[in-house]
Amino acid sequence: MYPVSKKGSAYDRVATMFSPDGRLYQVEYAGKIVEQGTLGVGIVYNNGVLFSADKKVATKLIIPESIEKLFKIDEHIGAISAGLVGDARRLVQIARKDAQENRMYYEEKIPVETLVKNLCAVKQLFTQYAGMRPFGISFLIGGVDDTGSRLFETEPSGALAEYRAISIGMGRKEANKRLEKKYKDNMTLEEAVVLAADALKTGLEGKEKLDLNKLDFAFISKGHEFQRMGKQKIKSILGKK
Repeated sequence: MYPVSKKGSAYDRVATMFSPDGRLYQVEYAGKIVEQGTLGVGIVYNNGVLFSADKKVATKLIIPESIEKLFKIDEHIGAISAGLVGDARRLVQIARKDAQENRMYYEEKIPVETLVKNLCAVKQLFTQYAGMRPFGISFLIGGVDDTGSRLFETEPSGALAEYRAISIGMGRKEANKRLEKKYKDNMTLEEAVVLAADALKTGLEGKEKLDLNKLDFAFISKGHEFQRMGKQKIKSILGKK
């Protein structure tokens, strides 16, 4: 349980009650869960969007492929989650349904920004009514549509912002500093992979080392569908740096 002041303790029992200083404590607690999630990085490169995630494995008995961190929403949209995986799966299910309904009704792919705003509307709804709790999840949602390559971060409150490169999860502060320092426009996919791995490594705690076998990479490029990157491809790219 996260400590709160005596002043705040009376206002943290439901998500719908503002404290006298204008805070929604349940929403803030949801943000704390996100901060404990494993690190994920999204980067817009010259021809698309790259997704990368570190799937920390607590024991060697766990099969890394069974850990869900990176999701395909539609052939032109992907997402990285940080926070409660169960909440992530539920929201991804909603997003996939939204994308399919758009194809059925309008016979076209849903714009990335439209899908993000629809998903954030669901998140915001769960901060507004009694008997609900905020989703303890943040996403990096990116894709390629008629407007170009887009990358958004969504928060438990339903807030969103668009980025060229951003990270979420534990260690994001250090990772974002590395992204701000080394990101450049019109990067190639290979350059984006190297930068993403560097940011993931920067976000590690203490003497912890980055295990390439536990990294998950995927990308969407203009004219091509969502594609996961094989382990050998990742190692070959990072071996050239």
